[in-house]
Amino acid sequence: MSRSPSFGLKQEPNSKFNPKAFKRWIVAFCIIRFDLEQGQVIEECYPPGCFTQEEELEICFSSFPDSVSQNKNRSSIHDCIYFFRFPKRFNSPKIADVQDRVVVSAKLTDDKLLRRSLSSYNGNGYLYGYVFNRQRQDEKLKRGGEQKSVVILSYCPFLSVFRPLLQILGPLYFDLGKKALEHMASYVSMWPAPVLGNLVELPIGNASLKVNLPPGHSLPLEGSGVLSDESASSIAPFLPTNQFVPQGLFHDADIFGTFRGILLQLWLLWELLIVGEPILIIAPTPPQCCEAVATLVSLVAPLLCSVDFRPYFTIHDPDFASLNSLHEGDPFPPMVIGVTNLFFLKSLRNIPHIVSVGRPAPNTNKLALAPKSFTGKSLGKPDGFGFQQLSLKRFSPSNLLNSVKLRRDGPLCLMTEHKEAVWSTYAATIKPDTAILNRLIDAGMSPRVEESMSVVNNEILRRHFLELTTNFLAPFGPYLRATTPFEGASPFIDPPPLPPFDANEFLESLSSRGPGKFLSKRLRANWLDLYRRFLKGHNFMPWFQRRRAVAEQEQHRLWRKARIRSDIQQFLSKMSELEIVDSFNVIEKQLLGEIQVLYISPLQVHN
Repeated sequence: MSRSPSFGLKQEPNSKFNPKAFKRWIVAFCIIRFDLEQGQVIEECYPPGCFTQEEELEICFSSFPDSVSQNKNRSSIHDCIYFFRFPKRFNSPKIADVQDRVVVSAKLTDDKLLRRSLSSYNGNGYLYGYVFNRQRQDEKLKRGGEQKSVVILSYCPFLSVFRPLLQILGPLYFDLGKKALEHMASYVSMWPAPVLGNLVELPIGNASLKVNLPPGHSLPLEGSGVLSDESASSIAPFLPTNQFVPQGLFHDADIFGTFRGILLQLWLLWELLIVGEPILIIAPTPPQCCEAVATLVSLVAPLLCSVDFRPYFTIHDPDFASLNSLHEGDPFPPMVIGVTNLFFLKSLRNIPHIVSVGRPAPNTNKLALAPKSFTGKSLGKPDGFGFQQLSLKRFSPSNLLNSVKLRRDGPLCLMTEHKEAVWSTYAATIKPDTAILNRLIDAGMSPRVEESMSVVNNEILRRHFLELTTNFLAPFGPYLRATTPFEGASPFIDPPPLPPFDANEFLESLSSRGPGKFLSKRLRANWLDLYRRFLKGHNFMPWFQRRRAVAEQEQHRLWRKARIRSDIQQFLSKMSELEIVDSFNVIEKQLLGEIQVLYISPLQVHN
């Protein structure tokens, strides 16, 4: 983000508020106050009338930290930033506006694929809430303080956009009041339409945000509400040449800072998310648990993560009742849940994998907001970390005893003291790569050096897990590869279908040829079980069907290009009468399909 020292929004924006353009990015700004008598109350919603009463209630409960995770020191002002996510369960009064935000790419010329894309989008996706919470101590007020949250509600999981936007809007609102919301909404409505996978520059007053948006293949078709033009480069699992281009959601999450106390467990957590296992993440504060959930989701890029993830989950969530009612032995739904309330350790007894991260906030006068991380250095990062703190301690009797004690006590030991640990009985097939951990850099005691080295360490870890996921998905490549007409063959026929996929045949073939050079030295003897679990898990089918659809689109494009470039007279001279009739039927069908797209697209495209 480039920001002028004289930044301010007191000057009038160059144009008026455009509601339609605003909703391409944001549904609404909400100001929520904690009232001692009424509880959470929405003071402002700009623009008004965007949510049902049930949605407003859910937004309110998610916009404040749990009482057990609130700052315990007596500082005058305490700010924190985090985000939550919940599915749209109700018919919103603005659902038509949400559907209007879907833009069908002009390159989408396959009428079947077009209908499939439109039918899969129903506007009932997930709503994201990005929260700037301020707790202010004031002896003149009741109970000596107040809480208020500035919340950005959006259907877009654009953490890299809304986090820095909140860092501007949050303090600005407490200075200017509602005027800050109106001015910010005007600036947002001047932003260009979001284009997935692109670097965008978003002006705000005399400042601008320069951010990379996540790629199209990382978002589900439902509720993404953005320009959808997935390129062929995301069809087959190949390692990208430009490592600075994001390959999935939350590409700037702080992997190293969040999990540095349990780095050896990253490979286990990666595998759990790949196969769609339910995971409970518990942390001392909402920013820490949100960052941990976002980091886990980012680890499986470029795989489309279809597991339901909740960065900040409370007992007031409507889904809590059903999760709490599960009996012993009932399967837990595939979810990644971030919490701060220790009550969940007892109420969600059926969840098989529990991860504890972060450290309690130190008693400082004011907690700073880190520009690149929700967690922030003052939310639990020590002054420095030695190599021995990277969970790579040499063997010793005391270390062994501590490990055995943690396993024996179970996650309920967190009720007395917070510790960073993982509790799981899952038999992992992937081995931790200690060579990668050995490359991580010790930042020493300097906070400035620590921040720089954390960036380097994050790049090392992200590159490794991107390579790990890409190689894991590589065996599916032959089923996702578009074909072109053979040289000299007529393109005026229907393209051959993509190879059919059968899970049993795939596993049998994979067993005979092996997982490949990259994975073979990192997998245990039971490595085929990982693919079996992946095929049965929650992530495989949505990802595979999405890649097949894009492969079909790419194949259609390649064959159409071949038809345009070919000399039809040359082919006609070599065809029999029956072949000419078949070619005519194919061309007629293709033309009718493209005409249909031309008529449908203007009805769906809204710039």
